[in-house]
Amino acid sequence: MKDAFSLRLADLVAAIYPDVDAHILASQIIEAFWPKGRARRKRGRAPGNSFWSEQDALVITYGNSIMDGAHKPLDLLRDFLHRNLRGTVNGVHILPFFPFTSDDGFAVSDYTAVNPTLGDWQDIQRIGGEFKLMSDLVLNHVSSQSTWFNDYIQGHPPYDRFFFEASPDDDLSEVVRPRTHPLLREVETANGLRHVWCTFSHDQVDLDFRNPDVLVEFLRIMRLHIDNGVRILRLDAVAFLWKQVGSPSIHLPQTHAIVRLMRLLSDYAVEPVILLTETNVPSAENLSYFGNRNEAHVVYNFPLPPLILHALLSGSARYLRKWQAAMPPAQLGCAYLNFSASHDGIGMRPAEGILPPDQIEAMVTATADFGGDASMRALGGRESVYELNITWFEALKGTFAGQDAHQMARVLTSQTIVMALEGIPAFYIHTLLATSNDHDKVARTGMKRAINRHHWDYPALQALLDDPDSVTAQMLAAMKARIELRAKQPAFHPNATQFTLQTDDRLFGVWRQSLDRDQSIFALHNVSDATVMMDTIHLNLIEGDAWVDILSGERIDPVAGTLDFAPYQCRWITNRHQA
Repeated sequence: MKDAFSLRLADLVAAIYPDVDAHILASQIIEAFWPKGRARRKRGRAPGNSFWSEQDALVITYGNSIMDGAHKPLDLLRDFLHRNLRGTVNGVHILPFFPFTSDDGFAVSDYTAVNPTLGDWQDIQRIGGEFKLMSDLVLNHVSSQSTWFNDYIQGHPPYDRFFFEASPDDDLSEVVRPRTHPLLREVETANGLRHVWCTFSHDQVDLDFRNPDVLVEFLRIMRLHIDNGVRILRLDAVAFLWKQVGSPSIHLPQTHAIVRLMRLLSDYAVEPVILLTETNVPSAENLSYFGNRNEAHVVYNFPLPPLILHALLSGSARYLRKWQAAMPPAQLGCAYLNFSASHDGIGMRPAEGILPPDQIEAMVTATADFGGDASMRALGGRESVYELNITWFEALKGTFAGQDAHQMARVLTSQTIVMALEGIPAFYIHTLLATSNDHDKVARTGMKRAINRHHWDYPALQALLDDPDSVTAQMLAAMKARIELRAKQPAFHPNATQFTLQTDDRLFGVWRQSLDRDQSIFALHNVSDATVMMDTIHLNLIEGDAWVDILSGERIDPVAGTLDFAPYQCRWITNRHQA
């Protein structure tokens, strides 16, 4: 009699590939994910909230965000993490560290090797032994200069069936596009003229997961990541995985089934593996990747960046509060990944239906005024803004009214909001370091996203960090203090209860309560450049408890007190705390 795992795996295989012998393919999958010498759990991990705690926080970085021209960048990154962030963050997302040809790593040419300009697998293993390591499984597409695609062009099996082909005569009008270039690329192959599907660029050719060999190959790659210390797998661009001519080719049922299959394997892995889906789409579509607690363990909270940015540019949390009030708590065993900035631009698709068009246009204008740009996507014969290209630090140089002197305060407020919300916080290295727009890199690469992908010279960076008067040192010190304080508060557990407070539009507030109900925190953030007053009676603080703002140390009168918020001031008011 088959065990529960084998039966579930066979059912998933049959749902994805109805024309294939499910039991044979399931055996191939097991052999790929658990090759000889690898053990499997007898029982899958039950959904629960023990995967993470209030002590979890991640830093997002490229393997070469820090360089000196003499040492391996991965060695420098490890040194930077130990010097500056050990004890503050316990996780690190190293963006694609494989050989690549474009898109700063997301056009992978070899999935089995570490880019030699960064280091080697031993460097990855060392970091993975000291931090919770996240890596990218770039599974939607591969470099057009990879061995895989070269073998496809030459007609060599099995790669002659690895890439998705379509015809220019096909009806592709419904396909959801994240870019404006032509979807199909014409290539001459040993089997004749073909047109391959390219969602993101003509150097990133989409794979054909209708071929089960493609899935099995990526399960081998998953195992390679895990064996080298990776514990969080980011499924890059997973929403586009399954294509079907005549459909939108996004979020198709087979895509969700493949994520469920990967979740099943992860739950039966001896190693504690977490799946994170990267789906930069409107909120309801994004949340669908939790499935029924059987798909992603974690999803990005993609609406946060544009909504936090809008609140601080406009001085009003109206839209941020309305959206947050409607957000459901993550299901048992699931969590949100909260962030404001990443290696990509500030995605605007998740704001669709939340921010009015005139407010989005105002953000585009402000971004341009602060030295940034905007990238577009094709939408029904016209173009629509897809993302804002600017560093988070520069995006908050001013407000819709223009530049002012509150840049540092706005950035710190934005990150404090990220820390306070239900979920696991993640911080892009260039936000921690108050990095400015890199216009030179944009000019060199011709790529708008390069503005937010600066390479720091390590000696120059350390000199700034050693200078307490530098903006870089001040930003990192302020961020570290708040991240470390947050880690001591049980009410900031990623799954602790959350309730959105109805306040003055200039304030954004949530109430958090620890899982054991012992600690409450009222997290309030002034998103405006005005002084705002609030009566503590509106918070309904319990009399008899000693309430204190742990960010300022101020004791709070629960009955007759008045709270004054200076411009961009944040308060974490709690009845139980560890300073």
